[in-house]
Amino acid sequence: MASTEEEVAAPAAQQKRRSPLVIGLAVALLAVSGVCAYALTALHGNDKAPAVAGKDSGNAKPAKAQPEFFLPLDPAFVVNFRDDQAMRYLQVGVTLMSHDQAALDTVKSVDPVVRNALVMLLSRQDYTILSDPAGKQKLQADALAAVRKIVEARTGKPGIDALYFTSFVMQ
Repeated sequence: MASTEEEVAAPAAQQKRRSPLVIGLAVALLAVSGVCAYALTALHGNDKAPAVAGKDSGNAKPAKAQPEFFLPLDPAFVVNFRDDQAMRYLQVGVTLMSHDQAALDTVKSVDPVVRNALVMLLSRQDYTILSDPAGKQKLQADALAAVRKIVEARTGKPGIDALYFTSFVMQ
């Protein structure tokens, strides 16, 4: 019987040694999360523009943020382009963003024109350039300019605020 009591006492002793470790880890985790929360709120507070002192500073109303509208261009674009060593394929998912719903409606109405411009742009790309993040950003800027040009020709204003690559696969 003495050996059974020792076996029961041994796991109990191990649990007692582990509990301060668990408590210490929990306290450290809480401390780190508190510091992170403070840092995030401090950074968020610094993003706000300081109020300008003047007659109307007490009566000033914050400007309303315009809603953002998104238009995914489905299906994703798939193009092939030549590399020095092999035939390459590129699949890109594109979503447009605008604060003007009319601009997105214009894109919907001329979808074949927009898709043609983007396919031609994508198929002219070089694999080595697109392998670099800066090359992808340049392609994104070029694609946005192409879409803006089409929308501006029809509405008189660029209308599209951003173009996002929602997927980007090269093979």
